[in-house]
Amino acid sequence: MSGAALAGARELIGAARGIVGPGARAHLDECARRLEEPLRVALAGSLKAGKSTLLNSIVGQDIAPTDATECTRVVTWYRSGATPTVTAWYDGDRTVNVPVQRRDGSLTFDLGALTADEVDRLEVEWPARALDHTTIIDTPGTSSLSRDVSARTLKMLTPEHATSGADAVVYLLRTLGASDVQFLGQIGAHVGGESGPLGVVGVVSRADEVGAGRIDAMTSAKDVAARFATELERTGLCQAVVPVAGLLALGARTLREREYTAFRALAEVPADDLQVAMLSADRFARRDIALPVDPELRAQLAHRFGLFGIRLAVALIKLGTRDSSALAAELVERSGLNELRQVIDVQFGQRADQLKAHSALLGLERVLAAEPGREAGRVLAAVNRALSDGHGFQEIRLLGRLRSTPVTLSDEDAAHLQRLIGGQGIGAAERLGLAPDAGVVRERDTALAAVRYWRLLAEHPLVDSFTARACAVAARSAEGVLADLA
Repeated sequence: MSGAALAGARELIGAARGIVGPGARAHLDECARRLEEPLRVALAGSLKAGKSTLLNSIVGQDIAPTDATECTRVVTWYRSGATPTVTAWYDGDRTVNVPVQRRDGSLTFDLGALTADEVDRLEVEWPARALDHTTIIDTPGTSSLSRDVSARTLKMLTPEHATSGADAVVYLLRTLGASDVQFLGQIGAHVGGESGPLGVVGVVSRADEVGAGRIDAMTSAKDVAARFATELERTGLCQAVVPVAGLLALGARTLREREYTAFRALAEVPADDLQVAMLSADRFARRDIALPVDPELRAQLAHRFGLFGIRLAVALIKLGTRDSSALAAELVERSGLNELRQVIDVQFGQRADQLKAHSALLGLERVLAAEPGREAGRVLAAVNRALSDGHGFQEIRLLGRLRSTPVTLSDEDAAHLQRLIGGQGIGAAERLGLAPDAGVVRERDTALAAVRYWRLLAEHPLVDSFTARACAVAARSAEGVLADLA
């Protein structure tokens, strides 16, 4: 079904080429390019929300500067490349290579004589598996004290006369204010068009700080995420809200054997003594605090894992975690990163073709709306039909609505509906709730039964209108599985 979305978009772009004037053809070329590129996912959020740290944790490498330097005030595109290279674009089409440096153990990009105000964007090519199928765009803080800095993010995500530069957005929150809701509304209008956002996921960032670094901090963060989700999902502005401790996730994904040995040594310290030593990060690294780890390494642990990460690592070792790889896996799991990656995969990764097609069609819609003539109007009508009737788009929006709008179904049927429309993956077996090796015959029989079941529910006279529409979408999803199996 997703391949059909790309094919349909290509056909409509091709139909438009013979209609539009010479000045619009460059815009058509951009629409066509987006279909062939990796999915573009932007990280957005307020100043100091932890976007660069989260990017590093997703990639599993320290590739994005996290200190408040000039380069963090520029929109930066991270793409897959054979060797690490950084290119600054300025004055429209001029470029210059930017050296990658490490200062005090932190990575940074040296803009040299250029300033952030002069640079249009940075493009980073890096050999990282996570970038093979996804281009990640790191944006400056939306609540920056400098209006020009915030404007760069708005210009990229919500341009006035063009489609958004991103196909999907991960929006980082530390609190939920009116400015966040307003900005998410602007994103939704561009990424999703007038019919609503297709790909926006919220993240309660720096989640370990919600509970002041206590061992139960992530539990507190999950409560906060649930509250944010309830408030945001009423507006339909995002599909999910997930708490993530980005610093812990990055530290865990790059855990060194020396750090694991230090955690083991700290696990031997009496609990009361360690608790007193960890009243603050500064106190933990003081030379006059007697601990079996030297002060320099303690400072490094606090910088890379935070007090929450140290407490959690010590607790896991006491519970029986016996090697560095096992500890790293446990820390990543508890950081919330795995849950976020799963949400991104289901909402974005598995639906990449649909999201890219949607972005291209929105761009094509804007081009054709400015073109006179009956032929342009005919193709524009076809584009509008594709945007409104695309079943993959309906599934994505319904997944978001199901989080805020109850359906009058049993819990079992509600779970089956969510799974059938791709809530746990878009493969046939995943949609139908079957084992991967169930076989085509069983998949076909199950899909046919699902079509009949959900059609009956959709037409039931006692079902409310929202539930009826949801059941009709589920029936069409089952029909799509049957078509793919055929």
